Amino acid sequence: MEISNLVVARYADGRVLKGVTQDFSPNRGIFHVYSPGDERNAVELRFKQLKALFFVRSLQGDGSRQDVRGFVAAPAETQQGKKIAVRFRDGEFICGYTLSWTPDREGFFLFPADAEGNNQRIFVITAATVEVKAGPAADVLAQRVLASQPQGRGPESRAEPRPGGIVTPLPDPAARRPSTFLPRPPRSATPERPTGSD
Repeated sequence: MEISNLVVARYADGRVLKGVTQDFSPNRGIFHVYSPGDERNAVELRFKQLKALFFVRSLQGDGSRQDVRGFVAAPAETQQGKKIAVRFRDGEFICGYTLSWTPDREGFFLFPADAEGNNQRIFVITAATVEVKAGPAADVLAQRVLASQPQGRGPESRAEPRPGGIVTPLPDPAARRPSTFLPRPPRSATPERPTGSD
């Protein structure tokens, strides 16, 4: 798979900027995006302004394509890493795989579970998320979020699963052992954000 430098920058405030980047680095919180063929008018972007940066196959996309929601039946880990589910502050929900997620980083790359979509990879800004789960907990989060949303509603459900797309089923609650894990109280006055791979 060839990764392009075509990007769609989604700002935390809802604005969208489409173009090309040549200087993006996940280790540097500033980069530039310009319209193809117009490098002189590049726009400077900072991570703190963004929700996520989508590296795409095409800036036009395919409005008629229906993306797969959740996880397609697949192993827990692939060459793109382990499963991860991300719920953004604006309500969008994305499932995929990552090699680099830790809660203390400013952002991380996610390879979408729907490998046939327009998004090749997504750089998620951690501060723009409400909840991030990795490993088996990602499946549980995906099932919970998708079960609570009517199909075809909200930004995270722009499309229905394609024929043949199988979403990983949630285990039968009766077959699960009760958890002995007790949540710890918050360490500070600010509430904790749900994250982790529990």
